[in-house]
Amino acid sequence: MITTRLPLRHLVLAAAATLLGASAALAGTARVESDAQARYRQDMAACTSGQSNQDRATCRLEAKNALTTAKRGDLSAAPDQYQQNALKRCDAHQGDDRTACLARILGEGNVDSGVMEGGILRKSIMITPAQ
Repeated sequence: MITTRLPLRHLVLAAAATLLGASAALAGTARVESDAQARYRQDMAACTSGQSNQDRATCRLEAKNALTTAKRGDLSAAPDQYQQNALKRCDAHQGDDRTACLARILGEGNVDSGVMEGGILRKSIMITPAQ
């Protein structure tokens, strides 16, 4: 049997590093939860004032669900994630339809948007020669 002796200072340093890592992780979790609570309060204020495009019961349910998802760390508002999701939707198409879908998502053509209309309308016109 081989016995290894570690100096006391190595053990103390290892324990300190472990505590620092754990406290940093807890601080990150607290920050995420604090941000989620702040967003929840904003969402509920929008529901109460009637500024959302949903009835109040649906608005409150969505705010509650968003809070729960954010606390789990599954709610992300990263712009690159939105772009990736939009591009994935084009995978349902093939050939020229897929090419046209990708072009619209990447900003070609006309884009109309508005909350009252329900989102973004992307429109492009492709001229195909007669066969």
